[in-house]
Amino acid sequence: SVYRKLEELRRSRPKPPVGGDFTLSDSFYFTRRGIETIVEDEVTQRFSSEELVSWNLLTRTNVDFQYISLRLTLLYGLGIVVRYCILAPLRITLACIGLTWLVIGTSAVGLLPNWRMKFWLSEWVHVMCYRICARGLSATIRYHDRENKPQKGGICVANHTSPIDIVILCNDGCYAMVGQVHGGLMGVLQRAMVRSCPHVWFERAEMKDRHLVTKRLTDHVNDKTKLPILIFPEGTCVNNTSVMMFKKGSFEIGATIYPVAIKYDPKFGDAFWNSSKYSMVSYLLRMMTSWALVLNVWYLPAMNQQEGEDAVQFANRVKSAIAHKGGLLDLQWDGGLKRGKVKESFKEEQQKQYSSMVVGDDSSSSD
Repeated sequence: SVYRKLEELRRSRPKPPVGGDFTLSDSFYFTRRGIETIVEDEVTQRFSSEELVSWNLLTRTNVDFQYISLRLTLLYGLGIVVRYCILAPLRITLACIGLTWLVIGTSAVGLLPNWRMKFWLSEWVHVMCYRICARGLSATIRYHDRENKPQKGGICVANHTSPIDIVILCNDGCYAMVGQVHGGLMGVLQRAMVRSCPHVWFERAEMKDRHLVTKRLTDHVNDKTKLPILIFPEGTCVNNTSVMMFKKGSFEIGATIYPVAIKYDPKFGDAFWNSSKYSMVSYLLRMMTSWALVLNVWYLPAMNQQEGEDAVQFANRVKSAIAHKGGLLDLQWDGGLKRGKVKESFKEEQQKQYSSMVVGDDSSSSD
């Protein structure tokens, strides 16, 4: 931490026998650290497209097309023709077929009585439709350690790069979704899906009731016949380079957690959804005009809360395991900083730590 580094810089100076330790040079250290943070903020850079070492003939990075040579320009022009005139129409057609079949299939299955055949057909329809949609993105997915796949009665948690994460995971199994009730096309899909499978949808007002959300999730995981819940604890999309703070809500239930690490290959397309820059429709069109969607998915061994471990510690342990497996940076920052400011309590905690260094631990005895 900052304070550990500060103590190392002060190690050559003897500490006074009474009271704390203060030196004016501390202000220069904090000023330097502040400028370094402004120049290269490790939080905000997680919400922009990942920079590539070499150009992949796509305008999918933070640098637009630049003329390099005639050969590359001709290849880029040919790539535009292939991507927009050949691949895009085929992909859009496949995506429309997959979504249409999802609505028709789940609605038809929902008319059946709650027998074992209904649940089998529901899973079959879901997986089939998601696989058609994945073909519409030219997804090439490698699943690792399938023996650790999430089981019924548990919660699957994964790092979050894109809404497409759902399609990717559901290509290899069926999950119960958790989210807010929407209108429009999304609402049609939600209503059709819940007819055949017990997904967990909340009204806008219900999402603010933490106890209600916890109870609904607990009731779901306690029923061992229901599908595992799929949750992205970061609460926002991060640019495929790191994993940010996991919200503790899903770790307070006491259910078995099945971690999953997802890592996209940026050489073939930028899967990160910058929601502050692109709408869902424009983002999907960008994905359908990329070369392909290439990624790896790792299923990690199931994890349970240990004795004496609170929900925050459990969430951090799961996050660290996902980051290590996926080759991602493990960051402590809240993804909510994408649109909000640092909480005052966090600032006060940093101030208290520095104050304890300056004043000393024996300040209370001198009062």
